[in-house]
Amino acid sequence: MSSLFKFKQFEVDQQGCAMKINTDGVLLAALVESDQPHCILDIGTGTGVIALMLAQRFNNAYVEAIEIDDEASKTADRNFKSSIFSNRLNNNNISIEQYTSAHQFDLIVSNPPYFTNDLKNTEEKKGIARHTNEEFFNDLIIKVNALLTENGSFWFVLPIKQTELLIDNGAKCGLSVAKQIHLHSDESKPEFRRIVCLKRTSKVPIYEHFYIYESEKVYTKAYKNLLKDFFLGY
Repeated sequence: MSSLFKFKQFEVDQQGCAMKINTDGVLLAALVESDQPHCILDIGTGTGVIALMLAQRFNNAYVEAIEIDDEASKTADRNFKSSIFSNRLNNNNISIEQYTSAHQFDLIVSNPPYFTNDLKNTEEKKGIARHTNEEFFNDLIIKVNALLTENGSFWFVLPIKQTELLIDNGAKCGLSVAKQIHLHSDESKPEFRRIVCLKRTSKVPIYEHFYIYESEKVYTKAYKNLLKDFFLGY
């Protein structure tokens, strides 16, 4: 089976990445809202798909990415260098705790590991990509707060329990919910993930629901419209 995933404007080789392209990351990249950001940071880029989608969406933005796993970082490097956005993409093989930058970012995104204090995956690579602890979320939000411009926004996707944890940690840093999108497989299913935007704002937050399927194996119009600029066949 080929490890190459073809999009309309770029290709993503998933070889060497424990966590492959998934719905969470794709929806995050497509649903992010930002007013023409100049500098974007993707934390835990994996294959690089989120960074690539954001480079396509925001054609004047410089996109920085970080990835702690060596093999995944090499894969992201290859995907960045082979894309038409290569001059606006840069990847760093480093942890968020160790990462430093001379400038701040207008937009920060992350599809972070999310199994906090749960049974660890026996596969070491997936363990790095998917498992974490509560201290990680605290360190993450402190770092995000330092790297975010005054009017910038931090967007992430997580399961419900971990979403609430990161929101609580964000509040301690003066970051509050500006928007929250509840993701559902279809209208009959409870939410399985949340996409959240945190900002330094006191405005009333916006809450929305997003449905992927209208019936079995039939995507909603909203899903197809959202991804039509990226997916072949839409």
